[in-house]
Parts: sequence; structure tokens; C-alpha cells
Amino acid sequence: MATIEALMHANLLEVFGERDPDRRAAAIARTYAPDVVFSDPEESLTGHDALGAKAQSLLDQAPGFVFAADGPVHVVDDLGHLSWTLGPEGGDPVVRGTDIALVRDGVIARLYTFLR
Repeated sequence: MATIEALMHANLLEVFGERDPDRRAAAIARTYAPDVVFSDPEESLTGHDALGAKAQSLLDQAPGFVFAADGPVHVVDDLGHLSWTLGPEGGDPVVRGTDIALVRDGVIARLYTFLR
């Protein structure tokens, strides 16, 4: 079973930061509950397919940009918290955000993304 720290990094780098759809789909399958609910300031969506489409849409809007962790993962009980940046590789971040995940049965069941 993956740790919350590993799940938070997989969420950021192997899902939202992964440009290859097949590798992203494999990461989604091992990282999230089938009925995962994702919420950000734009929308809430449910399920692996919707989450994969959201990640693809974000990557399509930011060619050449990469996600990076902006500090350590913080864990309290079944919650994980990770701040991140998005910007051109080697350049200054254009967007900063924070992900908060509720982990249940070893996978992310709820994911909230805040932009800052």
C-alpha cells in the first residue's frame, strides 16, 4: 500500500505532470479510488476518466510547462497536503497551488486543488 506522501507525489507528477496518456492512465488506476472526486475553483468531477481528461486539458493549455513540488508533503491522519508550482522548465513559476487529498483504503478518494 502506498504512503500518503507517495500518493501526493504520484498525483502531482505521474498524473497531472505526465504527458503520455497511457502512463497517466496507469498512474490514475493505482493512485485514485474509481469514484474519486476532484474539485478545483473551476469544477468538480468524478471518476478516473474525468480526472484523466482534466489532467490532459491542463497539460494542453501549458505546453512546455512542468509541475514541481513546492515543499514537503504534510500528513495528518488520512489527509495529505502538497504545495506545487507550474511553469516553464527551468523558469519561474506561472501558477502556484496546493493539493489536499483524503486517502481511503490506500488510494486518494477526494482531491481538492487550490490556486494561490
